[in-house]
Amino acid sequence: MATMASDNDKVEAADPGQLGVPVRKMGFAPGQVVIEYGYDEDVAEDLRDAIEAVTEGPLEDEDYDGVVDVVLLWWREGDGDLADELMDALTTMEDGGFIALLTPGARRDDRVAAHDVQEACTTCSLTASGAVALGDWVGQRLVGRK
Repeated sequence: MATMASDNDKVEAADPGQLGVPVRKMGFAPGQVVIEYGYDEDVAEDLRDAIEAVTEGPLEDEDYDGVVDVVLLWWREGDGDLADELMDALTTMEDGGFIALLTPGARRDDRVAAHDVQEACTTCSLTASGAVALGDWVGQRLVGRK
């Protein structure tokens, strides 16, 4: 896996660009603390930048040990057991938080089948929102069932 930059300074307010609308649609908002898992060389840097612009803060890396509002999870076919990863992600979230699951789009060989996401959500008592196109990635907001 690639390593991400560890610049955890306050991100200056920036224009989220064309991805700002879908990022907000997924539920990202100013002031949220976001931790990122699954970072690798294939992630969409423009999407990462848009999330930082909308939340007005940096994406925390896997070493962050505080409670977060959002878990940003890049997930590809072959990354392992999605249900296990989702259960781990739930332990770091504040009540009312959500998991932003990003999976490769249909044109990629490592895309994750919809039924695999649905099965993992059922196992973890999560509900997935409709898919949001984010360039070469597809985003889904996962929340706990009430």
